[in-house]
Amino acid sequence: MQRRACALAILATGSMANPAWAYTVYVSNEKDNTITVVDTATMQVVKTVEVGQRPRGITISHDGKFIYLCASDDDTIEIIDSETLQIVGTLPSGPDPELFVLSPDGTTLYVANEDDNLVTAINIESKQVMTEIPVGVEPEGMAISPDGKTMVNTSETTSMAHFIDTDSHEVTDNVLVDTRPRFAQFKPDGSQIWVSAEIGGTVSVIDSLKREVVKKIQFAIAGLRPETIQPVGIAISADGKKAYVALGPANHVAVINTETYEVEKYILVGQRVWHLDFTPDQKTLITTNGNSNDITFIDTATDEPVQSVTVGQQPWGVAISPH
Repeated sequence: MQRRACALAILATGSMANPAWAYTVYVSNEKDNTITVVDTATMQVVKTVEVGQRPRGITISHDGKFIYLCASDDDTIEIIDSETLQIVGTLPSGPDPELFVLSPDGTTLYVANEDDNLVTAINIESKQVMTEIPVGVEPEGMAISPDGKTMVNTSETTSMAHFIDTDSHEVTDNVLVDTRPRFAQFKPDGSQIWVSAEIGGTVSVIDSLKREVVKKIQFAIAGLRPETIQPVGIAISADGKKAYVALGPANHVAVINTETYEVEKYILVGQRVWHLDFTPDQKTLITTNGNSNDITFIDTATDEPVQSVTVGQQPWGVAISPH
């Protein structure tokens, strides 16, 4: 307990933490074509990196060596060396890549191509397209099961979650959700997929085996009109007990008990909170706030915001080093 209190004191003051607790945060800034690099120990910007046009989706290889970035207006995925922060290659994404997901074995990247209604599967080693999978209109959200056998894509205009077999690359099931689904996230045990609907204002909880919605979670924040509450990014804790949902222009993150589906808390963050991710130790959640041009550090022990850090213009995606 004493060690925990010490760690939180270090985090709150922004002093240098034990190196074991220090991670690197990479934030894609959609408007100014950059990535902002932030140190979690000091909660300060350490570098700004120029990248391709309209960077959005961002993730990291499982070994932490490479950053993958959707340069949406360049119709490509950039490969960035995490040590040098130099662009060392590209992947053939198809038009307007927005979000993607990396397979558990780290060999395949599945990319949502918003403009041509396809999911592109890319072999990372060969840098070749393996296949293109037709899905609904305006695909965006991407998730993959812990065993790597099932991928889920959400299509904004079709308002569906598409279940795709990663062996056959065939769509096996389509589940109707609410209007404009933006993001999908499997629970760590693979039992459910949570899908946010930005315009519908809900999160649909889908049973992985039954392929049907078992719960729709709604949100209400005192003093805010319902139409301002627009769920987008979702992060589920490693123990599967809590889900955090970014509520867009509502400027809050909802904290949800995954057993009762009750919203336990709303955390005030920056303006137009878009995406969010945990540090590997699960002690901190970091949100991107597009209209206030900052990110917010949240202490997951208390579910309270600790500090906000100014980054680039319209921060969109966030990825955190695995170690």
